[in-house]
Amino acid sequence: MPDAPSPTTSAPSSNWALVRRLFALAWRYRLHCLQVLGIQLVLLTMGIGGLSLTGVGIDYIKHKIDGTPPGPGKFQLLLPADWPSWQVLGLLAGLILILAAGRAFLNFTYAVSVNRLVQQRLVVDLRGEVYDKLQRLSFRFFDANTTSSIITRVTSDVQGVRMFVDQVMIQSVIMLISLTVYVIYMMSLSPSLTLACLATTPLLWVLSVWHARRTQPEYVQNRTLVEKMLQTFVESIQGIAVTKAFGREAEDRARFDAANHAVLKQQHVIFWRVSLFAPAIGFLTRINMMVLLGYGGWLVIQGRLPLGTGLVVFVGLLEQFSGQVNNVATIINSVQQSLIGARRVFEILDAPVEVKNAPGALRRPRLGGDVRFENVSFAYDGAQAVVRDVDLHVPPGSCVAILGATGAGKSVLMSLVPRFFDPTAGRVLLDGVDARQLDLDDLRRNIGLVFQESFLFSNTVAANIAFGHPEATAAQIERAARIAAAHDFIMELPHGYATVLGESGNTLSGGQRQRLASARAVLLEPAILLLDDPTAAIDSETEQEIFEALDRAIAGRTTFIVAHRLSTLRRADTIIVMENGRIVQRGAHAQLMREPGPYLHVASLQLVDSRGLQEPGPGGVAT
Repeated sequence: MPDAPSPTTSAPSSNWALVRRLFALAWRYRLHCLQVLGIQLVLLTMGIGGLSLTGVGIDYIKHKIDGTPPGPGKFQLLLPADWPSWQVLGLLAGLILILAAGRAFLNFTYAVSVNRLVQQRLVVDLRGEVYDKLQRLSFRFFDANTTSSIITRVTSDVQGVRMFVDQVMIQSVIMLISLTVYVIYMMSLSPSLTLACLATTPLLWVLSVWHARRTQPEYVQNRTLVEKMLQTFVESIQGIAVTKAFGREAEDRARFDAANHAVLKQQHVIFWRVSLFAPAIGFLTRINMMVLLGYGGWLVIQGRLPLGTGLVVFVGLLEQFSGQVNNVATIINSVQQSLIGARRVFEILDAPVEVKNAPGALRRPRLGGDVRFENVSFAYDGAQAVVRDVDLHVPPGSCVAILGATGAGKSVLMSLVPRFFDPTAGRVLLDGVDARQLDLDDLRRNIGLVFQESFLFSNTVAANIAFGHPEATAAQIERAARIAAAHDFIMELPHGYATVLGESGNTLSGGQRQRLASARAVLLEPAILLLDDPTAAIDSETEQEIFEALDRAIAGRTTFIVAHRLSTLRRADTIIVMENGRIVQRGAHAQLMREPGPYLHVASLQLVDSRGLQEPGPGGVAT
């Protein structure tokens, strides 16, 4: 099947639109966010309280040393005047210790609350939404996106959304609240000292914006390179047998090393830019401290600012202020990564669901099996049609074989029956009803499929057979296995039907996997069977065994078989030959063997190859 172009999405077109959408996502968890912010506000209050008590203690000690009377409102309102010094200092130390213990407990509570919000709620819910959307997208999406890309979006890109809520949104709100409280408190102590110490703050914001614009393209490239590395790794694991068979291990390692080092090299660029930005922010905040010691010290000497509740408290506030400003580097770094990841997640969530139930879809728990293609054509977006003007009627219980070269449109034609795609022109009718009007679940439960490459899950044999009918009994599972000629080899497995298969069923032979896939389809007792060249990779003897078993399953069911072997084609009531998406021949085997055309040509080649020169039959070729 040719590659399909990437489906159109409606992902946010700008960073601001993306940020608004992320805030809307966080709004779902507003109660948890408010809880986290509430804890931070209490922590902020307790931190300032402990800092103020420290200032009160220093002023009290200075008062006792030099005998200077405390200014009005300094600490005489807080401390009993008739207490001895050791009791006063003990009270202050005890209050500071209580606040420190409270802050330790609240920091633990904060960590637990954030983990509950972003890991146990947001990440799990969002990953579930993405997975649910993937289940509803058509094959067009999966044709256009690599496995590694989809895996990255469900794992690391979802973590990028978590990073925005945790390390960007919550931290930004905390930073803004903290900076506001610190500035107000510092202004209450000394407006002139506050303005002098914060004179470099506008430069910090300018530097931050410049850094964000410079690093965003680097993060985009980094994500692309990581995805390419993952794709290389996935392909290497999937193709390990081919690699070993051709002795290409060294070249494979070199290919992965090149992709791995490309990521490393690009990460070094990000590392150096972030490493230069953080010290620059730190240097500017140290300038503030230099101003504080110079100008603030002069104010203390002049008696215009108390030492404890003035300068010492101001030092603590400025340190906290500088620490929050230094978080700008971390927040900006997180913003770049989270926006890239969020955009890729929303591309999946916004991808159009092309095949879905129509409003008021008709319920048909059991179909009769009548299939009709009415002037059906199909093309990928903007691409040349791969199925053209197909008219075909398949009565209930009949078997149709489809023959054609690679790319002729065989598999696509069959994919229109279970609505893996919808036709771009014409209709597919089931029991006289347009397939698009039927309930999608009912439609697909009436269709059994066996693909050329049978995929099995890492589960028991019984669970694999019952995948489409999980409530099936053990007797029903065994009956389906017997019909598919799978029961005997299943009983030879270590635990019979309870044997757990390896990944993709790789512990079984190709023929065994196909038999289990056939049993899986038969168990549904479908009205329609779709067999997409199920014996292409199986030897003739195994093929004969499978089809002898499937003859019982096919009986009474409408069956489509994509096939190339005469032994399979002969079994069909009708054979259609496709070229370039069109039906160019149709008829029974005997009829087509008498007509010049592509079918006779293919049949002649197979007969000569399999039996050498034969006695001619009708039309000059052995039948």
